[in-house]
Amino acid sequence: MEKVAAPAPPDTTELREPAWLGRRRRRPAVSLAVRLSVPLALLVAWWWGSGSGRIPPDVLTGPGEVLSALKELVSTGQLADYVLASARRAGLGVLLGCGAGLLLGVAAGLSALAEELIDPTLQMKRAVPFLALVPLFISWFGVGETFKVVLIAVAASAPMYAYTYLGVRSVDRKVVEAARGFGLRGPRLAVSVVIPSALPSVLMALRISLSVSLTGLIAAEQLGATEGVGYLVTLAQQYYRNDYMVLCILIYALLGLLIDLVIRGAERLVTPWRGQVTAR
Repeated sequence: MEKVAAPAPPDTTELREPAWLGRRRRRPAVSLAVRLSVPLALLVAWWWGSGSGRIPPDVLTGPGEVLSALKELVSTGQLADYVLASARRAGLGVLLGCGAGLLLGVAAGLSALAEELIDPTLQMKRAVPFLALVPLFISWFGVGETFKVVLIAVAASAPMYAYTYLGVRSVDRKVVEAARGFGLRGPRLAVSVVIPSALPSVLMALRISLSVSLTGLIAAEQLGATEGVGYLVTLAQQYYRNDYMVLCILIYALLGLLIDLVIRGAERLVTPWRGQVTAR
C-alpha cells in the first residue's frame, strides 16, 4: 500500500499583524492646531485685507482699530460690567427656560396623557419665531429686566423640550420596565433612569439652547437697556463706531465658543462611553 504524504505545514511567513480596529485619537497638540487653523486663516485674511486697503474701513474695521476699542473699554471698566450684565440675564433666562423645557420633555416622553396635553401646544409654540413675541412681551412686562429674562427663557425652552422629548422616547423600554419592577416611579424613575439614559440628547439640547439664548439676549438688550453687550451694539450704531460693532460680534463669538467648550467638557465627563462608540 502506498503511503500518503503528510500535508505540508502552513507557511507562517505570510502571517501579518491584524489591522488596528479601534479608534486612533489625535494628539492634543495636533487636534488643537487643526481646530485653530481656520480661525487663524480668517484672522490673517482680515488683517491683510484691511492693511492693504482691499477692505475699506467703512465696510469692516481693521483688527488694529478693534484692538484699540477693546483697550478703551477695558481701561474704563465698562467691558467687564457689560459682559457681567449680559451673562446674568442670559444665565437666569437659560435656567428658567431649560428647566421648564426639561420637565415638560420628560413628562411628555414618559406619559401618553402628558404628551397629548403638552406636545401640540409646544409644537405650535416652537413654530412661532420667538422674536415675533417681542411686541407682546413688551406690552405685558415693559422693557425692564423681566422682559429680557422672559424672552431669553422662551428662546431657550423650545430646543430643550424637543431634544429631551426625543431622548426620553429613545430610552429602551425594557430598562424603564425593569426600573419600575424595582419600585421606581414618578420623579425617582425620571432622575435615576430616564434622564441619565437620555443625557446625550439633553446635553445637545443645552448646547443649542445656549446658542439660541444669545440671539434672544441680543434682541432683548436692544430695547430699554442701559448696560450689556447688546446695549453696547446700540451705542456703536448710534455713534457710527464700526470698531465697537465688530468688537461686540467677536465678544458674542467668544462667548458662544466658551459655552460650547464647557458643554463638550461636561459631555466627556458624564458620558465617557460615547467616545468608544463614535464611528469616525
